[in-house]
Amino acid sequence: MKRHAVQAGPGQDPRPTDRSGQAARLRNGSHGGRPPGFDEDRYKKRSTVERAINHLKQSRPVATRYDKRGYVSLGTVTAAALVICPRT
Repeated sequence: MKRHAVQAGPGQDPRPTDRSGQAARLRNGSHGGRPPGFDEDRYKKRSTVERAINHLKQSRPVATRYDKRGYVSLGTVTAAALVICPRT
């Protein structure tokens, strides 16, 4: 399938409009866009966990992971979480 370049006249924006993007999503069907089994509550919980982990990674000792022992790493993460928790 050959794709044709979008040509715009003088003074026109060559980028597709919102409607053409919507049409492309409809054409793609199950191959593009939001998955059909999208669960909003599950997504919110996952997002919360990912943001919490990224918050922990802002702590230098947690990000660099120089600790050799598991219990020391757990203590480092716990200490970082205690610092973060009051801020949220």
